[in-house]
Amino acid sequence: MLTYDLTSRSREPLYYALYRAVRGDIAAGVLSAGERLPSKRALAEHLGVSAVTVEAAYRMLVDEGYAVSRERSGYYVRAVGAPAPEPAEGREPLRLLPEETADGETDFPYSLWFRILRQVISDQGRRLVARSPNEGCAVLRNAIAKYLLRYRGMHAQPEQVVVGSGAEQLYGAVVRMLGQDKLYAIEWPSYGQIEAVYRGTGARVERLPIGREGVESGALAATEAEVLHVTPFHSWPTGVTAPAAKRYEYLQWAGRPGRYIVEDDFDSEFFVSGKPPESLYSMDKRGRVIYLNTFSKSLAPSMRMGYMILPPALLSAYQQRVGMYSCSVPVLEQYALAQFIDQGHFERHLNRVRRRLRAD
Repeated sequence: MLTYDLTSRSREPLYYALYRAVRGDIAAGVLSAGERLPSKRALAEHLGVSAVTVEAAYRMLVDEGYAVSRERSGYYVRAVGAPAPEPAEGREPLRLLPEETADGETDFPYSLWFRILRQVISDQGRRLVARSPNEGCAVLRNAIAKYLLRYRGMHAQPEQVVVGSGAEQLYGAVVRMLGQDKLYAIEWPSYGQIEAVYRGTGARVERLPIGREGVESGALAATEAEVLHVTPFHSWPTGVTAPAAKRYEYLQWAGRPGRYIVEDDFDSEFFVSGKPPESLYSMDKRGRVIYLNTFSKSLAPSMRMGYMILPPALLSAYQQRVGMYSCSVPVLEQYALAQFIDQGHFERHLNRVRRRLRAD
């Protein structure tokens, strides 16, 4: 008869302590393959526990593949191969990580956002548990297209909008769409994750020095790159904003067949005065600019949502090479952001932030 001191495992439920004890004997070879285990009633009486406790332990052994149940016969040890080591008793306790804290004041209207989330949950119901289209939900793609036309004067059909979980995920989508075999030129210095993501996806990267107005003309003329990744407005970390002449220089560079520009416009909503700067996408007449932006900067770092606008000529390439990947943004957040934009809250939020920046 099996004899175990279950009181030594007082921190565990009795059924789990018994399961571990029997499992240890099976793994160590103390109980041989094919050997019949004691009946539930007999083992319960022997150990001074309930039959329900033994039943639960035996069920776990069966579920884990250590035993097999035979109708009207009982439970038998199953062959498990090489003995598996039993976890050591007295193992090191878990060292829990300190929880994150909010970093001071925030401009994000979180109470309004949570109210919209509750409203969306109430209104949309089962739509929120359906699978998102790979390019993002139509309601958000429509909202983004309307916002860009209304606020930035950018004309893009909603079918050109692709939603993703932040800029870094979209950088990778660009490489999958245009190809790893191409040479990607980036501003230098620039946001480190741009180069990291491009190289991480297998692309070759060339650094082009940035001057007071943008990428230096000589370096741009000399590069053999086929894709140019630039941040025309407020490049990081230099803070350079490319004037109109430099932007036209970028577009002229992209005029040769097979060349594209990735316009990283992450900070453009926070212009301090006047009208928003004209995007390369709006200036482009050849369909050579892929526009990319994110809500992580304009709303909150935790808002892992971004989007890119594809030229119409690249839609088929995107579908063929990237379209099979699922959208990584939860449907609930897509619907909430669409409502946040459509009701004008996003633009009011941007206006508040810009007023504060002007005051500072």
